[in-house]
Amino acid sequence: MPSAEMTPASKHEPEPVRSAPAEPVRPTREDEIAAAGSELIGGPIGRRALLGTSWWTPVRVIVLVAIGMFALGLIQKAPCYHSAWFFGASSQYTHACYSDIPHLYQGRGFADGLVPYFDKLPGDMDYLEYPVLTGVFMEVAAWFTPGSGGIQHQEQWYWFVNAGMLMVCAAVIAVCVTRTHGRRPWDGLLVALAPAFALTATINWDLLAVALTAAAMLMWSRGRVIAFGVLLGLATAAKLYPVFLLGPLLLLCWRAGKWREFFQAAGATVVAWLVVNLPVMVFAFRGWSKFYTFSHDRGVDFGSFWLIWAQNSSNPPTTDFVNTAATVLVVLCFLGIAALTLTAPRRPRFAQLAFLMVAAFILTNKVYSPQYVLWLVPLAVLARPKWRDFLIWQACEVAYFLGIWMYLAYTTSGDAHKGLPTQGYHWTIAVHLLGTLYLCAVVVRDILMPERDVVRRSGDDDPSGGVLDGAEDVFVVGAASHPPRHAAHFDAPQVDWGRPELPPDEKRSL
Repeated sequence: MPSAEMTPASKHEPEPVRSAPAEPVRPTREDEIAAAGSELIGGPIGRRALLGTSWWTPVRVIVLVAIGMFALGLIQKAPCYHSAWFFGASSQYTHACYSDIPHLYQGRGFADGLVPYFDKLPGDMDYLEYPVLTGVFMEVAAWFTPGSGGIQHQEQWYWFVNAGMLMVCAAVIAVCVTRTHGRRPWDGLLVALAPAFALTATINWDLLAVALTAAAMLMWSRGRVIAFGVLLGLATAAKLYPVFLLGPLLLLCWRAGKWREFFQAAGATVVAWLVVNLPVMVFAFRGWSKFYTFSHDRGVDFGSFWLIWAQNSSNPPTTDFVNTAATVLVVLCFLGIAALTLTAPRRPRFAQLAFLMVAAFILTNKVYSPQYVLWLVPLAVLARPKWRDFLIWQACEVAYFLGIWMYLAYTTSGDAHKGLPTQGYHWTIAVHLLGTLYLCAVVVRDILMPERDVVRRSGDDDPSGGVLDGAEDVFVVGAASHPPRHAAHFDAPQVDWGRPELPPDEKRSL
C-alpha cells in the first residue's frame, strides 16, 4: 500500500492536517528529584533551550553514563580481582566483591577445555547448571581467555573477558530502555545510574538475558511482533524469567482483541527457544536438563522469605513443599494480575504488567541471588519512571546486597564472626521484600488510578505497547466498562484511550 507521501491528494479533498511531533518529556520539569539532581550540572533545562541540535543526544549521554557506572562497579571488585577471590575464606565477602565468574572457570570445566552439557564434570555438579544460551556465552568467553600462566591468572582473565562482554550487554540495555518510550528518553538515565545495577552486573551472567529482554521490549514498542518473539525466545534460552512476559501480553491482547499479534509473538518465542535448545536437547539431554533438575531440587536458599521461615523453625519446610507452594503463589499472583488487567479503568501498560509478573516470581521464589535485581531494573524504569520511588527501591536493594555478603562473611570467618549474624541478615531480606512490594504497590495504584501514572500524565497511552498503544478495548470485566470519573478532574493532559474509527473519506489521507 503506498504511503501518504506517495499518494497525491485529490483536488476535491482538503490537504490533511499534519500534527506537530509530540514534544519530548523533560524530567527536570516534572520530577522534583530529577530537578534537584540537575543542580549538579547547572540546573534544569530552560524553556527556550534548543533541543536536538547537539551531538550529545540522550542515547549517547545515557550509554556513556551507563558505561561509566559499569566501570565503577568493576573498580568495586578490585580487592577481589587482586587477591580476595583466591586467598582467605571470607575476604571476598567482607569486601562485598564476590563473583561466580572466576570460580566457575575451573569449577565448570572451562579451564580444562570441557564442552558444556556434553562433557561430564568432576565433583558434585556433574553438568553445567545454566540455560543453553548462557552456557554458550560462558564458552565464548573461555575461547578468549589465555590458557597460559597459572590458574589464578586465567581466572582473572576469564572474569575480565566476561566483564567486557557484559559491558556490551549493559550498553544495549541502556539504549533499548532509552528508545522504548520515545517521548521519555531521559528515563534511561535511571538504568544508567542505578547503584544496584552497577554493583551486581558482574556477579553472574544475568545481563545477557536482561539485554535480550530489553531489546524484545523495544521491538514490541515498535510494532515488530516477530522480532519481539525471537528476542524473547533467545532471552528465555539464557534465563527462565523472560518467558513470564507472555502472561501479561496474553491478558493485554485479550482485552484489546489482538489475538493474531499475540500468537505470532508466542510462536516466534517458541521457535527461537527451540532453535537454541533442540540440538543440545537431542544430543546431550542429561546435560541440557541439568538446569531444570537443579532448579527443581535446589533447597531453600539466600534472599527468600522461605529462608527466614526455615531458619526460625524447628520443622523447616521441605523442598517439595516449597516448590509446590511457590508455584501456587505465582499462579495466584498471575490470577490477581489477570483480574487487575481486565477490570482496571484503563488498560494497563505492558511494562507495568511485565514488572508485576517478574516481581511476583522474585518475591515468591525460593532463592533470591543479589544479581536478580538486574531482571527488574529495566522493567521498573518503564513501569514507574519516578526518581523518588526508584531510588527508594534501589536503596533497599543496596542494603540487601551488603547484607548477604556480610552474612556470608559471618558464616565463613569462624570464631572471628566478621559481618552480620543470621537475624541481621533476615532484616536485610525483609528490607528487600518490602522495597519490591512498595514499588509493586505504586505500580498497581497507577493502574487503578491512571491519572497518577507519570507516563500517561504526559499525554501518552502505552508507548511500550506497540500494537496495543491506543487500541480500543473489546473485552472488559466489571468496573472497566464504567471507568471512574475522578480521572477527569486531574489537572494534566488526559489520555484519549483508543483511536476512534475515522470516516471513510478521511481514511484515504492516512
